[in-house]
Amino acid sequence: MIHHPSAVTNPAEQAIAARIVAAMPTLTPIHRRMGEYVLANLFRAATMRIDELASAVGASVASANRFARALGFDGYPQFREALVRGFEATLAPVERLRSAQESRAAADDLVDASLEQAADNLQATRTSLDRATTDAAVDAIIAARRVFIVGFGASAFLAGLMEHGLLPYHDYVRSLAVSGGPSHAARHLVRSNDGDLLIGIAFPRYVEDTIELARRAAGRGARVLALTDSPRSPLAQFADLALYVRADRRLASNADSAVLAVIEALCDAVAYRAQRSVKAAADVSEFVLPWLFDPQSTPAGTADQPARALSKSARPKDGKARGMKAKVAEAKGTEARGPEAKGREASSLETKRTEAPLTKTSRTAPKAPTAAANSRTTRTTRTPHSKR
Repeated sequence: MIHHPSAVTNPAEQAIAARIVAAMPTLTPIHRRMGEYVLANLFRAATMRIDELASAVGASVASANRFARALGFDGYPQFREALVRGFEATLAPVERLRSAQESRAAADDLVDASLEQAADNLQATRTSLDRATTDAAVDAIIAARRVFIVGFGASAFLAGLMEHGLLPYHDYVRSLAVSGGPSHAARHLVRSNDGDLLIGIAFPRYVEDTIELARRAAGRGARVLALTDSPRSPLAQFADLALYVRADRRLASNADSAVLAVIEALCDAVAYRAQRSVKAAADVSEFVLPWLFDPQSTPAGTADQPARALSKSARPKDGKARGMKAKVAEAKGTEARGPEAKGREASSLETKRTEAPLTKTSRTAPKAPTAAANSRTTRTTRTPHSKR
């Protein structure tokens, strides 16, 4: 079945597809089969050598070359060049990887170069972000009735980490990068309105689902916060707020380290400014305590056993677990009692620290020897000339 060129969104792809469709009535059967294959596999055809395309459709190399001339190109190399022109951004990581392998760079040089590039990305991002924009982003998260996070592809993992970081400090945070796919995400956004915030995460090569879902949420009145690479990003075109993160990477399309650093910074700022954040963090710590493993609190004889072998019921009975619970309860009580109580507790603690050494010294001071003890010592002392 022939694909209609209107289904292709890239202008360069549309031009090639239109040429093939226009030439179809005049092509020979074997050339028509080639045209159908290219229309169905534009990206794959752009990466193929002439012999690979010929083999894929069961034709000769000469037939593939004549197919290109039938479309108005001088030969197959010019035809493939036109195909690649629509996929520069997509094919760039592939070409960079091929160049690196051909240069035979040492593995340790590649590791150092990758780490250096990550540091450069982070420094460039830190320099470009202004305080007013980041503060506005934090305000938008705190003020939103509901926060939806959208990202697909590699950005889906970043969306999940952002949900994880914001959950303790916001009543409703949900990552829509779930197994149900974009249609499931759309169901959550169907009732979005001006009280909601959608955080979209999109970097080259931009996933269309992220852009479309964010656009639809904006159309329903939701505010959009974009985490993306530049003002040219399709996500930035309709976002209310945008934080631009440099994500250059030598041998892949994007680097996630600087993006994750910005996400963590936003989560920390929300935790600092949100109401009752200390109590929320304490509640989470207390609730997940049975699932936490502390090697120092492992009972004797079980050090070599895997963590899963230790029963959850045994962990809270341990002294360190009880101590952690006490600290959690103290954190809750301290926040509830307010700043004056915190000041009194700090003063009391300082007094105890000052008095503790004196008390310890008085308990352990050596007693003066009694008269009887002195007498026994005198009777048992021998002179140098005494016999044994």
